[in-house]
Amino acid sequence: MSEIIQIRVNPEIAFQEKQLLSFVANFLKVKKTDIQHIQLVKRSIDARQRQVKINLKLEIFFQGEPIVRTPHFTPDYQYVKNAPEVIVVGAGPAGYFAALQLIELGIRPIVIERGKDVKARRRDLKALNIEHIVHPDSNYCFGEGGAGTYSDGKLYTRSKKRGDVQRILEVLVFFGASEEIVIDAHPHIGTNKLPKIMEDMRHKIIECGGEVLFEHKLTDIIIKSGKVVGVEINNQTIINASQVILATGHSARDIFELLDKKEIEIEAKPFALGVRAEHPQSLIDQIQYSCDYRGEFLPPAPYSIVKQVNGRGMYSFCMCPGGVIAPCATAPGEIVTNGWSPSKRNQPTANSGIVVELRLEDFAPYKKYGALAGVQFQKEIEQRAFQLANQTQKAPAQRMVDFSNKKISSSIPKTSYVPGTTSVELGDLFPGFLTKTMRQGFVEFGKSMKGYFTNEAILHAPESRTSSPVRIPRDEQSLQHICIEGLYPCGEGAGYAGGIVSAAIDGEKCALQCANVLLKRE
Repeated sequence: MSEIIQIRVNPEIAFQEKQLLSFVANFLKVKKTDIQHIQLVKRSIDARQRQVKINLKLEIFFQGEPIVRTPHFTPDYQYVKNAPEVIVVGAGPAGYFAALQLIELGIRPIVIERGKDVKARRRDLKALNIEHIVHPDSNYCFGEGGAGTYSDGKLYTRSKKRGDVQRILEVLVFFGASEEIVIDAHPHIGTNKLPKIMEDMRHKIIECGGEVLFEHKLTDIIIKSGKVVGVEINNQTIINASQVILATGHSARDIFELLDKKEIEIEAKPFALGVRAEHPQSLIDQIQYSCDYRGEFLPPAPYSIVKQVNGRGMYSFCMCPGGVIAPCATAPGEIVTNGWSPSKRNQPTANSGIVVELRLEDFAPYKKYGALAGVQFQKEIEQRAFQLANQTQKAPAQRMVDFSNKKISSSIPKTSYVPGTTSVELGDLFPGFLTKTMRQGFVEFGKSMKGYFTNEAILHAPESRTSSPVRIPRDEQSLQHICIEGLYPCGEGAGYAGGIVSAAIDGEKCALQCANVLLKRE
């Protein structure tokens, strides 16, 4: 029989096999030779005390006993070439997980994606970074894998009540992700590894008889008598369909506009907006690990911070240890920032979105836009940023202390943001209530994290795509749109997810509902 133990050890023990074996043997009061194998089950870092510790859950196998490891989930993908069909709009995590779930259930997915495959996307990302050219259908937000593929692949979610997080992680392992994502408390794949995983998902969909069609932009949803009967692609091609999963992501403004124009009910949704702050990673390590030097066994330190400032929540979002800041505009004439990390998180800087919660009443000046009021609020800030940057992708930037002191920074050092920066007073970019909250909020952050409030930190603006500014209402049971039969609003863009894992869960849920409808008809 194996034995499960939980221990709390120093990093040099946790990350070195020989030292771990010695510790476990002493802990169990057995000889090292009595232990055949140590299987890591769960791992988390505890940096609450001055001495950082690693919490480990281990399964110990003793000599003479068979090593029986719990197998990872293996999907049962069927051949569905001649099966009933579902249109899946969007090849992000919600769309691809929906498609794969449909295949498991014996349904044929046809995935249509406005952007390009992961390899072709790279050329457009290079043009955005180097030449400041924004391709409206191929960028950090649009294309195979969606926004997550080239902006980090963090898998931590608080949405455990929404569905089976473990299943999502194990599907990712099935497609090539490291097994460590099912072990670590805050799993992360990395932008350098996600493209291959998305490619392999696409190959599986096609191998099983499904389709994935790139540069196929949804331009209309065909509805008759309150039911979906098809979709229009690129303003010319009609594909008949009675079931459509709409998983277009939080930046597909044209989809929101299409639904609004067709009088398909949508509603404004609160979101958060602010800046992306970049610190030296070594400084964040010193703050979080209470040490001068992180050492070789600890990973680059993350941070998470929340404050109530002037009655509003201000918090870190999508924090990227050892990462870089990326330009994420989806249309010419705007600037958007986001961050990502490679799998090793080995870049010299750390960055995080620092954002302030918005409320529906903040969109009152845009009430003439109806349900698109939040979209317009967001759009105008992004366009103003572009003007402040002299109509380039050089992000408006300011040193942190200078921003709080209403002082234009005399110089901005080179940051990880490849297009470059433009020194401005960020108060000229944001509405007064937002500026006031952030100025005070950074001071408050510095009180909780000694050393965080520093002019070594550079603020890049704006961080504006934290979540969708629109919700597409759906029935809680059927997951179909409240008025349109056969239309399934799904994932981040519909307002029902907030990251890769929760989007994937929602994609699978919508797929299950589609299958229930179609298989009942058979």
